[in-house]
Amino acid sequence: MVEIIVIIEDEERIAHWMQLYLEQAGFTTYFASDGLAGLALVQQYQPSLVVLDLMLPKLDGLAVFKAIRQTSNTPIIMVTARSSDEERIQGLELGADDYVGKPFNARELVARVRAVLRRSQPIAPSQTIKRGPIELDLAQHQCTVNQQPIELSKIQLALLATFMRHPNQILSREQLLEAVFAGDYAGFDRSLDAHIARLRQRIEHDRTKPQYIITVYGLGYKFVD
Repeated sequence: MVEIIVIIEDEERIAHWMQLYLEQAGFTTYFASDGLAGLALVQQYQPSLVVLDLMLPKLDGLAVFKAIRQTSNTPIIMVTARSSDEERIQGLELGADDYVGKPFNARELVARVRAVLRRSQPIAPSQTIKRGPIELDLAQHQCTVNQQPIELSKIQLALLATFMRHPNQILSREQLLEAVFAGDYAGFDRSLDAHIARLRQRIEHDRTKPQYIITVYGLGYKFVD
């Protein structure tokens, strides 16, 4: 199966460099230098993954991100300047799958693309988990709360499944990272809180007073059944 990567990056030198290494790794790539053209490529090719710079002409990266998420859960790796922490956090809270900061190593980019694609494969167990009003259908990648469908990213789904498999048990950050990312979590330790905050926003009645995913200060998190 040919895996297509769409690169949306306004610095053509960097984009062509990314194309070179990704194509050497066996991927098919397409490149756009502005947000509108990049969104058109995503719609045309339905790629396996998008590498998305946040600083783009015509349509900025966060707007492109939101437009993609309106129609699909295509994995997205954000490209940010090292200093743009606010944009990186905003993107992760929206549900980005990973990020790399400029400048970055070519081998790191390829490794992160492969890791995200591995994590994006369908979850193997064909089963349903139900805890209180929350129900997960892992085979269909579906979640309902009080029988109302809730849209979750693949990372949010994997996090929630991990919590629901271990009700009333304190899970450390390391345990969550290992369970969700299976060893491919370099850099995700700093964004785990953002993913959990986004998950709370989806399933909690009031995310400022969570009923289900509780922070146990100094130890980790616990799912209260």
